[in-house]
Amino acid sequence: MRTIDLRSDTVTKPSEGMRAAMAAADVGDDVYGEDPTVNRLEARLAEMLGKEAAIYVATGTQSNLIGLMSHCERGDEYIVGQQAHTYKYEGGGAAVLGSIQPQPIDNEPDGTLDLGKVAAAIKPDDSHFARTRLLALENTVGGKVIPLAYIAEAEKLARSRGLNMHLDGARLFNAVVKLGIRPTEIARHFDTVSVCLSKGLGAPVGSVLVGSKTLIDRARRWRKVLGGGMRQAGLTAAAGLYALDHNIERLAEDHANARALAEALGSIDGVKIDPALVQTNMVFMSVAPDRVGSLREHLARRGMLISASPTVRLVTHLDISRDDVTAFAQAVREFFSESRTTRAPAHA
Repeated sequence: MRTIDLRSDTVTKPSEGMRAAMAAADVGDDVYGEDPTVNRLEARLAEMLGKEAAIYVATGTQSNLIGLMSHCERGDEYIVGQQAHTYKYEGGGAAVLGSIQPQPIDNEPDGTLDLGKVAAAIKPDDSHFARTRLLALENTVGGKVIPLAYIAEAEKLARSRGLNMHLDGARLFNAVVKLGIRPTEIARHFDTVSVCLSKGLGAPVGSVLVGSKTLIDRARRWRKVLGGGMRQAGLTAAAGLYALDHNIERLAEDHANARALAEALGSIDGVKIDPALVQTNMVFMSVAPDRVGSLREHLARRGMLISASPTVRLVTHLDISRDDVTAFAQAVREFFSESRTTRAPAHA
């Protein structure tokens, strides 16, 4: 049975071409700076995003963390969205390991932060307060693309108040493809940008942090402190290079499949969904809380995997075809049709 896994775009499997590139990779000791494939990957992404330097790490969590730690010292503060990965989904690493205080602000429906609230949250230069050093944004947020005009205004505010800018760009290329722009048009507003290679781009592992040489030198030291120094890492960096060569433009297919999925699900009684809200590769499907578990089991019996939540996030990726989308929607339709039949009152 073919598995249709819509839990995340992190579940992708390396293609045969990617595996061949990994097998043929030229390697060295990256801690000494001697892995040529890692060096090529870092130089490639630094150039693509218009930055001086880059560092390859194992995960997006580590990339974000060394980015925050390179900007902030012990007792400093960063302003961040309540739904941001750097605050909510990465184990509190900035606070636990970096002694950096987060100042969370509610995300607006479009994923942005109200800049008035951001301004109000910046602490005065007073020993009673943590020192606000950084504004951390994310793009995309829940599949939503942050508008370029907003990013420019956020940067203007940050610079006027002496703050640096960090972007969790785990799905930066989804935003780039959706907007039809070059990566530099987003990255130029930020001092550091974290890019994940193991989501929609399809690599098995790895993220890259880009920024100025000074900041990346600091990040390299923090990577070592956090135990992230890798040796012959070119084996996995080669997958990242392959992904950059082959898997960026095809993200548009994931976006189209997500829209098709949303439209198909939107016509099913028992499902609440607004296809107009789908911008990139994420669809959020709401069902009654008491039906989620049985829906998940119904789908699992058909080799289809979803997360268990009343609002189910469905993520399209390079291992999901249009036929998979059609089959999944049909399985959901069957579930609710069977449920109505089962629950229908018997006639006398």
